[in-house]
Amino acid sequence: MKPNVVQEVLVILENNRLNKLTFMQKNKISIYLLFAFLSGVISISAQSNTPDRLSTEDRRKFDNYFYDAMTAKSLEQYSAAYDYLQYCMRIDSTNANVLFEMGNFFNSLKNKDESYRYYKKAVQYSPDNYFYNMALAGSSIEQQDFKTAAAIYQKLIKDNPMKVELYMYLSEVYRFDGDFNKSIEALNDLERTMGMNEKFTLQKFKLYSALNDKKKAYAEVQKYIDKNPNDIRYYVLLGNLYMQDGKNKEALASFNKAKTIDADDPFLITSMANYYQTTGDQETAEKELMSSLFNPKMDVDTKLSILTQYITILQQNKQDLEQANKILDSLMVEYPQEAQFNLLYGNLLMVENRKKEANFQYRIYAESDPTNPTGWEQLLQSTDLDSIDELISVCKSAISYLPEEPLFYFYQSIGEFQKKEYRQALETINKGIEFADPSNANLLSEFHSQRGNIYHELDKEDSTFIDYEVALKYNPQNLGVLNNYSYYLSIKGKDLSRAESMSSITIKAEPTNPTYLDTYGWVLFVQGAYTTAKIYLESAVKYSEEKEKDISSEVLEHYGDVLYMTDEKEKALEYWEKAKEKGSDSKTLDKKIETKTYIAESANK
Repeated sequence: MKPNVVQEVLVILENNRLNKLTFMQKNKISIYLLFAFLSGVISISAQSNTPDRLSTEDRRKFDNYFYDAMTAKSLEQYSAAYDYLQYCMRIDSTNANVLFEMGNFFNSLKNKDESYRYYKKAVQYSPDNYFYNMALAGSSIEQQDFKTAAAIYQKLIKDNPMKVELYMYLSEVYRFDGDFNKSIEALNDLERTMGMNEKFTLQKFKLYSALNDKKKAYAEVQKYIDKNPNDIRYYVLLGNLYMQDGKNKEALASFNKAKTIDADDPFLITSMANYYQTTGDQETAEKELMSSLFNPKMDVDTKLSILTQYITILQQNKQDLEQANKILDSLMVEYPQEAQFNLLYGNLLMVENRKKEANFQYRIYAESDPTNPTGWEQLLQSTDLDSIDELISVCKSAISYLPEEPLFYFYQSIGEFQKKEYRQALETINKGIEFADPSNANLLSEFHSQRGNIYHELDKEDSTFIDYEVALKYNPQNLGVLNNYSYYLSIKGKDLSRAESMSSITIKAEPTNPTYLDTYGWVLFVQGAYTTAKIYLESAVKYSEEKEKDISSEVLEHYGDVLYMTDEKEKALEYWEKAKEKGSDSKTLDKKIETKTYIAESANK
C-alpha cells in the first residue's frame, strides 16, 4: 500500500519544526561518535605489519588486493571491497590493517559480534595503533564489556595524556558501568591535565547528585564562584541548581548575589521570574519580566533572549503559557517594526497547536525579510496541508525570493502531485534536484523518492525504479521508498524476494504502521503465503481503525482477498463491500462482489 503523501509531508514538516523551535537541550557526550570517524578511515598502506616471511610475489599480490579493496570502498562498492579483503586474508590473516577494515565492514552491516572479533584481532597484531584501539573500545561498549573498554581508554590516556576526549570517554564508560566514583575520578584527572571547564563541572555535579552527595555537587559549582567572584553566570547557575533541588531559600540568596553584579542580566531576570513563579508569587514574576522587557535602555535582541528563556522555562516546567502570550502581544504593539517578535510568537502558538494564528505571525515575519528562508519555512510548517493551493502559493513566493533553495521546490512538487498535476510536479522536482546539496544524502533521498512517485503516476515504471534505487543509495533506511518499491514490485509480480526483504525493514522499524503492514501482507499474499499474509493484513486493519479512524479501501480489499484465500468467503465479501463503500477505484472489486470470487488484477495494468 502506498503511504499517504500528505502524512509523509506532515512528518517531514514536523521534524523540521522541532528542529527550528528554541528549546534548551542538554549536551551529551556520545561514545559512539567515534564510529562515524572510524568508518571513514582508509589505511594508506597495508604493509606496516606484513611479516617478512611473505614472498615477493605474495607481497605484490597482497598490496594490489588491498589497494583494490580501498579503492572499491571509496567508490562505495562494498561487496567488491569485501571480496578483495578476503583475498588479502588468504595471503596474510594477521595483517592488522586488513583486520581493522574487516571490522569496519561488519560494523557498517550492524553485525556487532563480527566487527568486535575483527577489531580485537587488529589490536592483537598492532597493540599500539590508536585507531584500532578506539574502534575496539567503542565496540566493547556496544557489547557492554565496559571493563575492557575502560582498560583500553586508560592505556590510550597513558600514551596520549593531552587528548581530552579520552578522559570523557573513560568517564562515560565508568558511568555506563555504574561506577560513578571512578567516573568522577576520570574527570578530575582531566581537570588536572586541562584545567577547569564548565562542562566537566556540570557532569560531576550530576554524578555527585546520582551518588546523593549534594554537598560535593554544590562544591563543584562553588569553586568556580571562588575563582571568578565577579562572574554572574556561576551565581545564576548555582541558583538554578538549587531551584531544581527545591532549595528555594538558597536559590534566592544566590540570585541576590548575582543582582549585585548585574541586575539587568537576561539569564538572571528569567531565573528570578521562574523563582517567583515557582514559589507562587505570580505578580512579582510578571513584574520582573515586564520591567526588563519594556525597559527602553535594553536592546531588542536581549529582550528576545529573555523572553525565549522564559518560554523555555515554562515549557520545561509544563506551566501555562498564557502569560507569555500576553507579553508577546504587548511587545508587538510596543515594537511593531520588530518582526522577530512575530517569529517567536509564531513558535509559541505552534507549541500550543494554534496553527492558524501561528501562520498569520509567520507570514508577517516572512514578508518583512523575504530573503531569509526561515520565515518561509515556518510559514510552510503552519500551512494547512489540506489546502494544497496555499501550500503551492507559499512555495512559489519563497522561490521568487530564494530561487536556489531546494526545499521549496520539494514541497511545491508535493502539492502539485496531490493535485495530480504530475508533469508540472516532475518539472518542479527536477529544478529542486539541481539545487540540492550533493553532500545532503537524506535530502537527496527524499527528492529521488518524490520523483520516483511521480514517474509511477506517469506510468514510467523503469524511471520509477531507477529513482527508487538512487534514493536507497543515499539513504538505505528510507522507509517510504522501501514501502513503495516493494509494493510496486508486488503488483507487477517482480522480484518478490527483494520486495519482501525491503518491506520487512519497514515493519521492523514501525511495527504498528498500517501502511507498512498492508504492504508486507500483500507481498506475502502475492507469494502465496496466505496464512502468514492474513496475520499482517489483519493487523493493518486493526491499527488503521485504532490510529486513523478512516481505514483505506485498499486495506479493506486486501484483507477481503486474504480472507477468501483462507476459506472465509462470507467474511471476504463483507470486507469487499466495505472497500466499495469507501470509494475504491479497484478495477476488479465490483466483479469480486458480483461473483463472490477473488479475481487478481493484471500485473500489466
